[in-house]
Order: sequence, then C-alpha cells, then structure tokens
Amino acid sequence: MNDDIPRLLDLGARLVEAARKSGADAADAAVVSARSRSAQVRMGRVEELESSESDEVSLRVFVGRRVATVSSDLRSDPERLAERAVAMARVSPEDPYAGLGDPERFSDGADGLDLYDPTEPSGDSLAEEAKALEASALAVSGVSNSSGATAGFGTSGLVLVTSTGFSGARRRSGFSRSVSVLAGEGTGMERDYDFDSRLHFSDLEEPETIGRRAGERAVRRLRPAKVATGRYTIVLDPRVSRSLIGALVGALNGASIARRTSFLRERMGEQVLPEGLDLVDDPLLPRRPGSRPFDGEGLRGERLLLVENGILRNWTLDSATARELGLRSNGRAARSSGGVSPTSTNVTLTHGARTPAELIRDTGQGLYITETIGHGANLVTGDYSCGASGFLIENGELTGPVSEFTIAGHLSDMFRSIEPANDGDTRFSLTVPTLRIGEMTVAGR
Repeated sequence: MNDDIPRLLDLGARLVEAARKSGADAADAAVVSARSRSAQVRMGRVEELESSESDEVSLRVFVGRRVATVSSDLRSDPERLAERAVAMARVSPEDPYAGLGDPERFSDGADGLDLYDPTEPSGDSLAEEAKALEASALAVSGVSNSSGATAGFGTSGLVLVTSTGFSGARRRSGFSRSVSVLAGEGTGMERDYDFDSRLHFSDLEEPETIGRRAGERAVRRLRPAKVATGRYTIVLDPRVSRSLIGALVGALNGASIARRTSFLRERMGEQVLPEGLDLVDDPLLPRRPGSRPFDGEGLRGERLLLVENGILRNWTLDSATARELGLRSNGRAARSSGGVSPTSTNVTLTHGARTPAELIRDTGQGLYITETIGHGANLVTGDYSCGASGFLIENGELTGPVSEFTIAGHLSDMFRSIEPANDGDTRFSLTVPTLRIGEMTVAGR
C-alpha cells in the first residue's frame, strides 16, 4: 500500500470533491486495503495455500442531518458514486447526531508506532512453518492426531480524506502461527491448541515452541473427571480472562449506552471493579495490535481511563455517539464499509503483584478454567452462564482435568471480585492476566 498512498489520497480527495459538487454539505472518503497469504497443513500434507487481495472505497455524505454511505471498488467513477450517495442521503431519515469529527481534534499524522513490517513470507516458507508447527505437536507423547496447522501473514491499510481538511494514511502488518491437535484415542480424545500472532515477523515464537505447547496442553486434558454441583472459587486462565474483560469493554461501548443495551448504562461514577484496579485504553502504544495514529474519523485518540481505581469514568465514543450522549468523542471511531462506530484500542487491566501459581496457592480449593463454551455474557442484563472445562484446584495446586460443567453468575459480582495475577500478555489488544473472580455457581454431576 505504501507506494499507492499518494494515488489513494488523491482518489479520496476526488471523491470528497465530487460529493460536494453533487450537493453534499460534508463528506469523507475511506479506502481500505488488505493483503494476505496463508498455508494450511494437516498430517504433514499441505491442504491449502491461499492468497487474497481486496481494495474498497467507502464514501460517506451528509445532506443537512441526513447521511448515507456507499461502498465500491477502486474502479468506480467518483462522480457517479458521489451522485448515488447524495441521492441516497436525500431520502434517508434525519439523524440529529450525524456529522464529521471536530477538525480541532484531528491527528497531526505523526505515527512512530512501528506497526508495519514489510517482510513477505512466500507460500513455500509458510507451508514449512506450518509443517514444523504440526510436527512438534505430534511429537509430544500422547498426541494421536492433528486438526491442522496454519501459518500466515497479512497487511492492511486505511486512507481517509474529509471535506473538513483531514488527509491521512495508516497501515499495519500481521504474522501468525497456530496448531490444533488431539490426544488420546476413541471417545477419550481431547483437543487443544496454541498460537502466536505479532505485528513483526521477528517477534513470532518459534514453530517448535508453539507446537510443543499445543501438544502438552492436549495431553494434560486427558481423562477428565466430572465436577459435583456447588459453589466454587473460580480462577480464569488468561485465554478466558481476556474474554471476561472483553465483555466489560463491550458494556462500556458508547453505542450500547446510547441504545440502552448495556447493563452498565446507569453506572457512570460507580464502583465496577475493586479499588486499586484501572482499565486503560491507549491507542498510542508502539508495536501493539490495537494502536493507530488516528481513528476512523481522523481524530487522534489519547490514553483513556475507562475505569479508575475501580470507578467507571468513560465510555468509548465516536463523534455521533458522543453527541447523542451530550459528550465529546474520545477518538475511538472505527471505520468500515457500513459507516462509523465506536471501538476500543489497546485495553490493559491493572496487574497484580502475585504470580498465577501464588494466586492458585492462595485459592486452596476451586476450579481453574481454561476454556469456555458458548457466548456466556448477556450485556443487556449482565447475566453470565457458559459451559466450561479446566482443572481442579486442590490444596493450592492444579490437579486433575475436569469438563462438562457450567459456571454461572452476574457480571457485576464477577467484576467487583476480580483479583489479578501479574502475567498479562501484550500480544493482544486486551492485556489481561490470570484472574481469580471469587465464588460462582457450578452445575456438574
């Protein structure tokens, strides 16, 4: 995309100008570009080599308080696309909150976030990586079959031009390796996986490390026991704790607040996490997956305390949602072919001082959850219920695997009882450590 940026910026400017000439009071144009390549292997054989490319232009126009968005490929004639968008806007219902972002808050275009690596692995090298992933997993004693291994990379970019003076481009890369295997035989087989995903190729873990860990995880799950129904202290593996805090972030999305579909909509200024815990959203962290120099409206986001010392302080807001709530955008707009909506960037929960092992030791008796089944969280009511599997905690140690049980509670109670360990992983846009969340109702045998 880098070589095409001047051309795409020019295309965006021509679309905006065409919209103004067609009768729009304001407009913005976004060009979204994506490239990817991947190789999938199963039992040592390459099953799929795939490459894809896509380029899409999205034009959003405003006629008074009426708004319409149209999308097309790059070959579309700017004048005809603009005429179509303006015609659609004129027959759309009025939206009192519609409009572009505040020009006084536009990003200056400075990046320095180190989000792009020009490395482009060939299909053959990706296939070799996938084979190494799978071979390492299959080499673990007790692993009996493979669900496949995949290695891939991709790049994406956004060019944005507005009629109010913003013009900018951003791009990122991504590299990934993953493998899923089965251990055991017949009806006693268990599955598990491992993966790595990074912005820079050199940061990826070695295929052998990822594969070995996937195999060991699958073997460890063999011969699970059943859990008796009751109340148990629950500790969440980071795979699951990220999902739980993801539900909290979703409940703080301004669009959900405006639609009144979040159970936290009336809780601003109240305690939602334990004292001492912050939930921070920061789009300006170098080499992090959620970072961006500007949002989907051209605004520069700053570090945002969603929760401070346990107290709810902010929603994630784009411009339209902020107007509806009587607030200011905090630069959390995401742009898609369907328009603009608020989203989070890099979210970090305060880490604790203890290691996961120390947290488990202090727990004594309970359940360590490594996987959940089903959506789990109802963000409208706050109810939480899902199938789960993991390990018993007995005398402060992880012992045998357990499966086929359900955990249930309410998100408000779960959030207020959180005790974090110190093992958050910055590979993810949600950096959340192992969490102990107090007692929950468990339905088992």
